[in-house]
Amino acid sequence: MKKSLWITLSLSLMVVILAACGSDTSGSGADKIVIGIDDKFAPLGFRDEKNEIVGFDIDYARAAVEKMGKEVEFQPIDWSSKESELNSGRIDLIWNGYTITEDRKDKVLFTKPYLKNSQVVVTLADSQLTTLADLAGKKVGLQNLSSASDALSENPIKDQIKSISEFPDNVLALSDLKSGRLDAVVIDEVVADYYMSLEEGTYKILDETLSPEEYGIGVKKGNEELLTSLQTAIDELIEEGTATTISEKWFGEDKVLR
Repeated sequence: MKKSLWITLSLSLMVVILAACGSDTSGSGADKIVIGIDDKFAPLGFRDEKNEIVGFDIDYARAAVEKMGKEVEFQPIDWSSKESELNSGRIDLIWNGYTITEDRKDKVLFTKPYLKNSQVVVTLADSQLTTLADLAGKKVGLQNLSSASDALSENPIKDQIKSISEFPDNVLALSDLKSGRLDAVVIDEVVADYYMSLEEGTYKILDETLSPEEYGIGVKKGNEELLTSLQTAIDELIEEGTATTISEKWFGEDKVLR
């Protein structure tokens, strides 16, 4: 009798242990996928008037993760530490206007590009600046450790700029531009277009762009299973038309790459 009870208890304990092992919260086997975002990167990922996180990337991510049969959690992070957050396991994906670069390819795995973008220069509408050359001797702002910084660094005009101020997010940079503390801001075109639509007549974009680029989703190196599962879900969203619907909601047109 005692032996039978001991066997029953042992089997119950094994079931509990196996269940715990099966409830891993990271990687492709997880029930929940944690996505690291910059929550001030409109219209891709930002907080609305109700302080809820919304945007194109948010809707796209929700649809993809749902198709993968998982739950999603959006985790606002310090964008300058995004790769560290990913590699530490605190997040599973970097998904919020994350530009694909050769340097970043050394740090993370990328999905196929899903949106095109460019780094542009924004000034106030009444500014006398019209070309990149006009930035000589001017004060320029940008988001720190962003592709805007990379794009400006690769352009010869950088050496002629009076000062370059780095900000935690684009909202603060644009605020300094409006207050007159900056002459221009280097920023993602999709973000610039959004703020120009909100504040018509406030900003203008110089005709010359700094750098064309593409957005991708970052996955921790070594987690090819999650990358494959995610890419399959995205491909299905494109094929069925859901991606187009989400793009038209946020951009008024289909901008999704295929």
